[in-house]
Amino acid sequence: MTLWQARLSGAPDPTLLAFTESLSFDRALAPFDLEGSRAHVAGLEAAGLLDAEEAGALRRALDTVGAELRAGTFSPAPGDEDIHTAVERRVTELAGEVGARLHTGRSRNDQVATDQRLFVRAGLAEVSEGLVGLASTLLRRAEEAGDAYLPGYTHLQRAQPVPLAHHLLAHGWALLRDLERCLDVRRRTGVSPLGAGALAGSSLPLQPAVVAEALGLDRHFENSLDAVADRDFAAEALFVLALVGVHLSRQGEEVVLWSTTEFGFLGLDDAFATGSSMLPQKKNPDIAELARGKVGRLVGDLVAVLTTLKGLPLAYNRDLQEVTEPLLDATATVTKALAALAGLWGTARFELERMRAAADDPASAAVDLAEWLVARGMPFRRAHAVVASVVRRAGAEGIGLADAVASEPSLGAPALGILEAGAAVQRRRTPGGAGPAAVASQLDAFRSRLATLAEAAARA
Repeated sequence: MTLWQARLSGAPDPTLLAFTESLSFDRALAPFDLEGSRAHVAGLEAAGLLDAEEAGALRRALDTVGAELRAGTFSPAPGDEDIHTAVERRVTELAGEVGARLHTGRSRNDQVATDQRLFVRAGLAEVSEGLVGLASTLLRRAEEAGDAYLPGYTHLQRAQPVPLAHHLLAHGWALLRDLERCLDVRRRTGVSPLGAGALAGSSLPLQPAVVAEALGLDRHFENSLDAVADRDFAAEALFVLALVGVHLSRQGEEVVLWSTTEFGFLGLDDAFATGSSMLPQKKNPDIAELARGKVGRLVGDLVAVLTTLKGLPLAYNRDLQEVTEPLLDATATVTKALAALAGLWGTARFELERMRAAADDPASAAVDLAEWLVARGMPFRRAHAVVASVVRRAGAEGIGLADAVASEPSLGAPALGILEAGAAVQRRRTPGGAGPAAVASQLDAFRSRLATLAEAAARA
């Protein structure tokens, strides 16, 4: 029997149950439902609504249900619409009549909101761990890269040579921002809705502060309507997860490009590549492609929840059931992607000579030629035009850029050193830029920031 069936004269139609059930997916919330129920028991006991013996019986029953869930022996009954119903039904079977007291002063409205908040906090903690892992891998590979360099691109055209370490840390800084956002959303999610009831609280002497403390949360709700209707935390979490996905997709795109024969910058370890069912020579970057492809689902999860929320009146509406599946999907997707990409980057082989040869294309030093003229007093726009004409003439006449530079009166032989292999990389001076000194400082700054955020994530 459902929790609400006593109000109605007959049994619910099977099509209603089939359409409205959520046990098929919200079973993943079971550990958090048990955690919330234990805290609720603590609140009922503090309020004098349960005596010590009754509270003990409920705790033992909840512990048994937890053990059954972990062992895979928990069996839902036909009338269990959702995990909340299933847990309460099983607790009552185990504890007897006192089990009927578990739902005192509680609605599934504040119960679901609590479970979802606890899930988000746990999920973001797991994602934070994955972000620390991937960022640490990128840092290690950047440290190992030494003075290796490759072309930097704009519009996917070679632009300027940059150190490999600088390129890898560009991805790393994005991950650290993601980690900061995870910690921030996790902090804001730490509000207990229990005690709000269906929407207006209760006439019973409930103890929301006791419940919040039992849950390890900083505070309880300030407005009962908001407590059961608020899913801002879910939308925020899904945005963070989608943005992590966008950053992983960007990494994936570069891995796909770099591992092609045409680029040849990166070789994949066999353990993090796949083969072809037809083409014997193939070694495919499936992890990178799926990191790129799955971001569509993550953005879809965010849009689905925002669309669900945008037209709901206060307070609780069954529409909010639709928040759970996107949260489950996005959290699992990002967690797996972070681990897979950490393995890929950690084992990949960088083809440093191929990178260096591509970066030493003399045309990649064109802006350095212009800046050489600027340092000698020429306005930048004029210097830009001079170098552009030199590059154009070299192409039109089929001569090397060095020959064209040597014959340009405003450049000539003194400027030829700029075109030498590796010279352009050494010329960078901007703090935070791609010069050797700046990259060395950046490595220190990244290492320090990662350690600080990793410590914060471990404490959260």
